[in-house]
Amino acid sequence: MASEKEAALAATPSDSPTIFDKIINKEIPSTVVYEDDKVLAFRDISPQAPTHILIIPKSRDGLTGLSKAEERHTEILGRLLYTAKLVAKQEGLDDGYRIVINDGPSGCQSVYHIHVHLLGGRQMNWPPG
Repeated sequence: MASEKEAALAATPSDSPTIFDKIINKEIPSTVVYEDDKVLAFRDISPQAPTHILIIPKSRDGLTGLSKAEERHTEILGRLLYTAKLVAKQEGLDDGYRIVINDGPSGCQSVYHIHVHLLGGRQMNWPPG
């Protein structure tokens, strides 16, 4: 399996369905921890912390990455962060957690469907990497 850096450098934005679209459509199994009409949260298959959850909008609406955000996306961006807070509480991350949004090749984004990483369950370090 390629490293995350290699995967990010090989990934390209596209209108084709992403792995996240397939998860949303239940074509690929996932361990869902939260779902509502706008967002889906599920456990990362390659966790980087004891708790590693991805939070995604159910509709891409052109929002492949944070750098592609437009004013019309402010509601869903807020919803993603609020959902991260809800899921962190649900997961018992009372001592804190980290939120990460990778953007573009240099930001190590490997799936062009905006997503929030919720990481917790261990002491985080700074700088992150």
